Amino acid sequence: MDARAQALLAPFSLQGKVALVTGASSGFGREFAYALSAAGASVVLAARRIDRLEEARDAILDAGGKAMAVAMDVTDRVSIDAALDAAEAEFGTITVVINNAGISMPQPLLHMEDEAWDKLINTNLSSVAYVTKACAARMVAADVAGSIVNIASILSIRVQSFLTSYAAAKAGVVQFTRAAALELAQHNIRVNALCPGYFATEITSDWLASAEGAQLKSRIPQQRAGEIEELFGPLLLLASDAGSHMTGTSLVVDGGHVHSEL
Repeated sequence: MDARAQALLAPFSLQGKVALVTGASSGFGREFAYALSAAGASVVLAARRIDRLEEARDAILDAGGKAMAVAMDVTDRVSIDAALDAAEAEFGTITVVINNAGISMPQPLLHMEDEAWDKLINTNLSSVAYVTKACAARMVAADVAGSIVNIASILSIRVQSFLTSYAAAKAGVVQFTRAAALELAQHNIRVNALCPGYFATEITSDWLASAEGAQLKSRIPQQRAGEIEELFGPLLLLASDAGSHMTGTSLVVDGGHVHSEL
């Protein structure tokens, strides 16, 4: 690799950074943890059950990376602080945060249970505020710059039946991202959102292969769902110094789905 290529790629490096990934036991979160480690970060994998994180942590260690697993309930401020204490004791101040934890609970609006609404909003929206606040406060105290990436969705822009609570939460994440970016810029902390469309994961692959999934893919301009690896570049752009002049941005990665004809 020549000097020019090295100079172009250098800002994407996370060497020396400590990255937290919530919801890291499966799906996007686990794959994001692998990508951040490959870019040089020391990775803190967080989820409610630490036993579900061990395989991902061990895979990073076996590949020569640095990683630890912490139990964290993203809806519980005490649990968040305890996990951050453990992470700091091992790696130092977290400077990259990937707020990825989330759930989906499809329900018709007229039959939506209050408990289900509260659980989804707390997990998908309130948790983003709790983790962002806790991590940003520690960055400010340590006088270090940071990057926070909130995983939203194209359902923050478009809507779909039976996902009212999910769409409301993800739209809230986008607006929270913008407002937090405005406040935290003075502390050299960037806050951005990544809005994926439909991607093939262990949860969605069978559905995407069904007749209903094929119908959905036909409405995507690129005529296919995304592969998780196609999120790594956008994620690293927002997390690394390559995106140093980006804050308050919502980056959509969806094969053009939000621009499909009505």
